[in-house]
Order: sequence, then C-alpha cells, then structure tokens
Amino acid sequence: QVQLVESGGGLVQAGGSLRLSCAASGRTFSSYAMGWFRQAPGKERKFVAAISWSGGSTYYADSVKGRFTLSRDNAKNTVYLQMNSLKPEDTAVYYCAAGERVGVNSYWGQGTQVTVSS
Repeated sequence: QVQLVESGGGLVQAGGSLRLSCAASGRTFSSYAMGWFRQAPGKERKFVAAISWSGGSTYYADSVKGRFTLSRDNAKNTVYLQMNSLKPEDTAVYYCAAGERVGVNSYWGQGTQVTVSS
C-alpha cells in the first residue's frame, strides 16, 4: 500500500513557476513508477508526466514538454514536478500517481490546485 500526498500548488501569474511535490509513504517507494495527471474543471483527467522507478526515464505530454521537469528523490520518497513558463491553460487540479510500472496507476493522491492567471 502506498499513500501519496501532493503539495506546492497555488496561484501564479502566467510565465511564472511552481514546484509540486508528492511525498509517498511506504518502504517500497523506490520500486514504483510515478506520474502526474491534471484535471481542469469540466474536463477529463489527463496525463502530464511520468518517471520510471530509477528516475532514468521520463515521459511528458506534448503540452508540457520543454516547460515541466519531473524528478524523484528515492531517499526522500518524493517526486517533484518543476513547472516553468506556466500558462493559463495549465490551470487544473494536479494528481500524483504511483504504480508498478509507467502507465500503471494503482495509487492516487488527493490532488493540489494550480491556478495560472493571465
């Protein structure tokens, strides 16, 4: 069982930056692939980024490629999503997920709100 807690969301102006964190409980964190998803009001949840258990492979949605960077610190059981050059269309609730491999999302956090003003 893995419990995930996101933090770091907030209100930022367009062009600004935020760093989201996802802290995981459990001693097996380093064996899980991790991912971020987002859901805007009235829209379906969409993939943002993912990282392999080792951190050696990362994957990004085209909409965030070049602006967002996903990393992990297995010693701290935490993944980080650095978001730069934010746009109003990045406004959403951001969710962290964990799974046995990239593309499998067995555990979810409660989400953190990111609002980008124009």
